[in-house]
This record gives sequence, C-alpha cells and structure tokens, in this order.
Amino acid sequence: MNKSELVQAMAEKSGLTKADAERAYKSFVEVVTEALESGDQVTLIGFGTFLVRDRSARTGRNPRTGEAIQIKASKNPAFKAGKALKDAVN
Repeated sequence: MNKSELVQAMAEKSGLTKADAERAYKSFVEVVTEALESGDQVTLIGFGTFLVRDRSARTGRNPRTGEAIQIKASKNPAFKAGKALKDAVN
C-alpha cells in the first residue's frame, strides 16, 4: 500500500473527504516527526511506538576495496509494534 492508497482507505473508513484524509495523514506524519526530532517517542496503545534509537560509532568495510572505514554515530527512527498489531498480523 502506498500513500495515495492509504489516504483513500482512510477516507473510506472515516467518512472524510479524500482531501481531509490527506490533511489528517500529513498532520500525523508532521506531529510524529516533530516529536522524534525533540527526543520524545509517540506511543499508540495497541498499535505501537515510534522512537529514536542511537547507533554507536563503528568500524565498517568498503565492499569494493575491503578498506576499513569509520562509520560515525547516528540516530535512527524506529517503530516497535504493539501486542494488538502483532497479534493481528499473526
């Protein structure tokens, strides 16, 4: 499912217009992004949690040359599925 299919499904399920569903989708993404940027996490009980995970610096290898390279530390967004979502999928 891509973004337009998701927006269409949201509009059908909620009774909103497609334009309103798209605004709701964009607002949701914006709010989650801002929360993660500020160091918070977003928890939706039963669905899951959006959070930021820290990756430490490490040594990697250039696959073309085999040369060792230093990979710097970074922060990566992550999603941890909730129990209800896991149960629905399994």
